[in-house]
Amino acid sequence: MGGLSNQLLVVTIFSYVLAMMAYAIEYAFGGRSLIARRALIGAGGPMVLEEASPPSSGARNAGIAAVGLTVFGYAAHLVALVTRGIAAGRAPWGNMYEFVMMATLVGVTVWLVVLTKWRNLRHLGLFVTLVASILLAIAGMTLYVPVGPLVPALHSYWLVIHVGAAATASGIFLVGFVAAAMHLIRLGHDNGKRNFPYSLGERLPQADVLERATFRIHAFAFPIWTFGVIAGAIWAEAAWGRYWNWDPKEVWSFIAWVVYACYLHARSTPSVSRRITSWIAVLGWATMIVNLFGVNLVASGLHSYAGV
Repeated sequence: MGGLSNQLLVVTIFSYVLAMMAYAIEYAFGGRSLIARRALIGAGGPMVLEEASPPSSGARNAGIAAVGLTVFGYAAHLVALVTRGIAAGRAPWGNMYEFVMMATLVGVTVWLVVLTKWRNLRHLGLFVTLVASILLAIAGMTLYVPVGPLVPALHSYWLVIHVGAAATASGIFLVGFVAAAMHLIRLGHDNGKRNFPYSLGERLPQADVLERATFRIHAFAFPIWTFGVIAGAIWAEAAWGRYWNWDPKEVWSFIAWVVYACYLHARSTPSVSRRITSWIAVLGWATMIVNLFGVNLVASGLHSYAGV
């Protein structure tokens, strides 16, 4: 089962990469979304909306193929995680390799759900599969460890509760980060910026659509992350005798919680621009990356066993 899981991970990565390429073809040769062009009158003129161009049949077929490849890769991804758990005889998130597999699986799950609700966001699949492919490649090349028993500190039902919640929230935040980053790119393009990466904004969905998706995804993920932090504190008290130990993992988990709380607060404040709120969301994902890789691979603390 462990060998099958490893092989399926390779299938998953290749499927996501092929899906990314198909998304890229649709993105490059498909129809443009509604474009806002600024008429240059004086220092700055009014925004003029240009009609979207219809996609070609080839680009449309590439988009359909991209979704199909994403679903195929998702199925391989799911089975890879399940077989890893069967081989280990436990929940398959006892180390960084398994955590990344779980988080990216949740991310792709959320993306497929978002796609069924907002089909006009299909171009975002290019960036979701890009991030998922990179994270899985890093996991397979640098974080991989053979299937084995858990260290004694992880022999607890709190592993399923705490780590499961953290991985789930991380995967949802991944999709929220993509939506926030694309919102910033689209805003920049609408304001006349044509250098990279704002040149990518021409075919992205409208800015307000991206912004609403960003908010809804983060609003869904934040309570799960909150629950994961609380569950971790309860587990810490049971395992180490204290709810809070100022361990680097605990500190950065709390920093991420504060940043995302600031995002939701700023988003509910009318005087704060949507550009600023999206930047806060991007900063939140940066804290998640530090929490996942920086803390586990660089810092030393009570959670150091999570890096093996």
